[in-house]
Amino acid sequence: MDRGTEQPAPGRIPLAVAVVDRDGLVSHWSRGARRLFTLPKDAAIGRPALDLLPVSGALPETDDPFPLGSYDSLGPDLESAALGGRLSYPSCGRARLTVPEQGRIDILWWAYPLVGPGPERLLVLAADAGALRRADGGAATAAERIAPGFALHTDFPGADELARRLPEILPSMSVGEGARIVAQILELGYPVLEFSQDHRVPVTPDWGVSRRAVRQRTARPPSPGQPPPAGEPPDDTQDLEYAAVRERLEFLNDVSGRIGTSLDLAETIVEVSRAVVPRFTDVAGTYLREQVVAGEGFPDGVPDTTTMWHRVALEHTDEPGRWDDVVPVGEAMPFPAHTPFFQCMTSGEPVLVPRITEEMGHAIASQFEKRDIRPLITGRSMLVVPLKARQVVLGFMILLRHPDRTVFNDMDRVTGAELAARAGLVLDNARMYTHQENVAETLQDSMLPHIPARMSGCDIATRYLPGTLLGRVGGDWFDAVKLPGARTALVVGDVMGHGLNSAAMMGQLRTAVQTMAGLDLPPAQLLRGLDDLAQRLGDTYLATCLYAVYDPIAGELHLANAGHIPPVLVRAADGRSELIDLPTGAPIGVGGVAFEAVRVPVASGDRLVMCTDGLVEVRGEDIGVGLATLCASAAHPAAAMDDACDTITRALASRGGRKDDVALLMARLSGIEPGNVAEWCLQREAGEVRRARAAVREQLHAWGLAPLAETAALLVSELVTNAVRHAHRPVVLRLVHGDTLLCEVDDDDHELPTLLDAGPGDEAGRGLLVVSTLAREWGTSRTATGKTVRCELTLPRNSRR
Repeated sequence: MDRGTEQPAPGRIPLAVAVVDRDGLVSHWSRGARRLFTLPKDAAIGRPALDLLPVSGALPETDDPFPLGSYDSLGPDLESAALGGRLSYPSCGRARLTVPEQGRIDILWWAYPLVGPGPERLLVLAADAGALRRADGGAATAAERIAPGFALHTDFPGADELARRLPEILPSMSVGEGARIVAQILELGYPVLEFSQDHRVPVTPDWGVSRRAVRQRTARPPSPGQPPPAGEPPDDTQDLEYAAVRERLEFLNDVSGRIGTSLDLAETIVEVSRAVVPRFTDVAGTYLREQVVAGEGFPDGVPDTTTMWHRVALEHTDEPGRWDDVVPVGEAMPFPAHTPFFQCMTSGEPVLVPRITEEMGHAIASQFEKRDIRPLITGRSMLVVPLKARQVVLGFMILLRHPDRTVFNDMDRVTGAELAARAGLVLDNARMYTHQENVAETLQDSMLPHIPARMSGCDIATRYLPGTLLGRVGGDWFDAVKLPGARTALVVGDVMGHGLNSAAMMGQLRTAVQTMAGLDLPPAQLLRGLDDLAQRLGDTYLATCLYAVYDPIAGELHLANAGHIPPVLVRAADGRSELIDLPTGAPIGVGGVAFEAVRVPVASGDRLVMCTDGLVEVRGEDIGVGLATLCASAAHPAAAMDDACDTITRALASRGGRKDDVALLMARLSGIEPGNVAEWCLQREAGEVRRARAAVREQLHAWGLAPLAETAALLVSELVTNAVRHAHRPVVLRLVHGDTLLCEVDDDDHELPTLLDAGPGDEAGRGLLVVSTLAREWGTSRTATGKTVRCELTLPRNSRR
């Protein structure tokens, strides 16, 4: 056999090398070929290739643990090329050949077409497949199969070194010819053994005695009476390290089964660290880039000396606490260019340090201010492996072995690199999931309203709880919308499904509800409009929605439901709670379904509880149980609204099994006393403006709001003047004394007024500018009969309720 490379791999395999010229004749026959086919070089050179590789027929059925398939010959491609034909692409396979004095043998082969000025036209590599079965009684059966294949040489750490040493197994020829053949092999694909669908090992010819203490060897002795070819090493130095292959496969398979069980980034990080300690290493420290830890987008660019690396996990077999103070988890730091860590992160390749010297230990320790890490690392063997995904370094792992343990070698470097490749993929999946969840949560948080604790005639408290399983971000939402007449619209909805799309759909529906509520549409009509919108947006999503309008002056709830669970009404008089009986309706998005609304009288102090089904629904349990628990917990007395919400969530969370996200809205309906509402009907006459100002002053003095009298009179004067000018019927002026002073003017003109930027010479356009300047807030809305223009004033401190 030709002298093989010293680049270690998971195993070393004896290779036969043959070159076939343009006439189909053998022009090179290696020592490995002489051993495999028991034919001396002088007898092979110049002979037709197919004469030397006779075919004995198809492979018989066997208990071979490596199902390689059956071949009647070397294969049509290789036979054609060996006969002088042209092979335009690399080929590989398995054949059973009859060899003198050995009988039939199974071989794995790789064939490369050669082009160029020389006579060489075909390079054939071959290996004994039978030796793999005989090794350790088939101990390598941890693999699913074994077959020849090809891969880019860059797929394997250290492959550049393999490429540099590749000429050593090639025929003795000029430097130019050898370089030409090497370039073609690397371009067409490096020979590999495929042990499973996802596991490939580069073929590495053996030369010299392995230093590995535990390994299995098999050797086929030379034919009786025939000594080994002169100059060849002993047979057992050219055999595959079967125990190493088996150990490596078992370790990697075990690691693959232990990592990636969750898409939670923090849990995945811990899994990766614990998977390698203590079996492969004694200390494992994991560092990730800042963007990965933050759950942000994919990091850009190559890391440099300013890149911050977060230590996210540290596993070790030392006594507890030994590492904690020196290298605490959570610390972030950059690494200078002279360190092996920087070399790993910038090259994307593993870095092996057989022993950390005093000098290197001092250089590494300089990164840790006021902490001496040298006693922990000096004398240990270190392997730094990159955690990569899509050719970008997400982080790296620092693996350390105790000084009394075998140092990391090149075989460990390959193993560590494949381990890191699998871990990098798992971490990237977790990172992408975390990033998507963060985006969805940000989107959802931006879409969930910040409802004030007090609105006209009611107190409000809300809760949003994310889901407890994958896809925890959903489409649940709540809202409260201020309406004309001191009324408040209360909304709870749930887009079916989870994730970013559901959160986005929720935002669209919530915006639509806000818009239609601003038009003061009745509940049933609003749901009808929402369903029409969902139909226009597409039939991908369905949603449920409960819409209620609370009128604190009339003491009434006006509700409509679209497939949602019913709300709970807790009566203040006796503490009794009940589900409001109202038509369920079909979910939003079904289309073509009518919605019905009901009116429910309420008293001051009653509480309305609205929530999504994630709060009451548990898999395997009737939803009626959850609704009963909701009623019971809502009736529990509480000193404050927040306490009442917490009581409900605790009671329902104690049942366990909740997966979905939850939206909860509670409103204590305090009402507005009739004595705090004043209303006047004004005719379409200019003199009515003066009457309105006088009535407002008188009423505010009666309510003890004299400090607001003149400001309110001025605002009312502007609103009534506009209404009288454009209305066709009498105008209604209303004052409501609640948490603020609300002034409303209703008329039958449907055109909404617009705030204008009036110039010095303009005769109109200043009225709303005055209102906008003096009022706490103002607004307009269309009604069934026209429009309402309103403004609010903040009450004096001593007059606030």
